[in-house]
Amino acid sequence: MTEKQIVATAGDTPGRPARPAGYWERIDRIVAQAPPLTDAQRAKLRTIFHQTTAKEAA
Repeated sequence: MTEKQIVATAGDTPGRPARPAGYWERIDRIVAQAPPLTDAQRAKLRTIFHQTTAKEAA
């Protein structure tokens, strides 16, 4: 069995994996259209990420 390798092209953003043409542009458009997070949503996300770190340390 062989693995298909995805090769980065000139338009790829450094630090992001290579994707089909237009992938990251589409993601950026979707993110730009999303409403900003509320303070309650930010607090919930902080709690979730903090719990994950505590579980890994245990």
